[in-house]
Amino acid sequence: MKIGILQTGHAPDVLLEQTGDYDVMFAQLLGGHGFEFETYNVVDMEFPANAETCDGWIVTGSKHGAYEDLAFIPPLEDLIRNVADTKRPMVGICFGHQIIAQAMGGKVVKFDGGWIVGRQTYDFGNETRVINAWHQDQVVELPPGARVVGSNDACENAALLYGNHIWTIQPHPEFNATVVDALATHRGPGVVPDAVLDAARADLSKPVHQSAVAADMAAFLKQES
Repeated sequence: MKIGILQTGHAPDVLLEQTGDYDVMFAQLLGGHGFEFETYNVVDMEFPANAETCDGWIVTGSKHGAYEDLAFIPPLEDLIRNVADTKRPMVGICFGHQIIAQAMGGKVVKFDGGWIVGRQTYDFGNETRVINAWHQDQVVELPPGARVVGSNDACENAALLYGNHIWTIQPHPEFNATVVDALATHRGPGVVPDAVLDAARADLSKPVHQSAVAADMAAFLKQES
């Protein structure tokens, strides 16, 4: 099964050396599940020919805001809607979660509750998932047809399901402790409050549910529409 990774931003240079770019993180997260991956750097205006190019899609995180006036955002929204029309499975992470919601008619804002960084616990109904996060923006108005399937006190709309073919989450299952530490050191200072960064660093040694969320994601991508 061929999964197209729509890369909407790039990791800091220090992470490119340590872990690779965001597409590499997803390929590693989903390793062993039988996927073939192809990356499209949509942030650099590199788009697939159409929504049928791949069997399923992942929309990555980004330092950008879904509401920003950036050249890649309108064609990405068009592609998201086209993928939705084909009923091919699509997963969105952080910015991907937000841009899919916006493309489908929801609203994304710079949340007045501030930054959410590091290890967070989310309620997924019958189970909880502990996942690393890195965001200030949030989906505050749901698109038509979307329903909430994961949340916590700091992020009400943390995971959304659209029918049975689009699943999106606000946190970052692809981020391990190395990634969070590098972001806290190289991208956070002067942007994220020091107390929030310190709290994230204090939790770096604690476990997160990377493998469990990867299994959930893989099962979702493999399901028949």
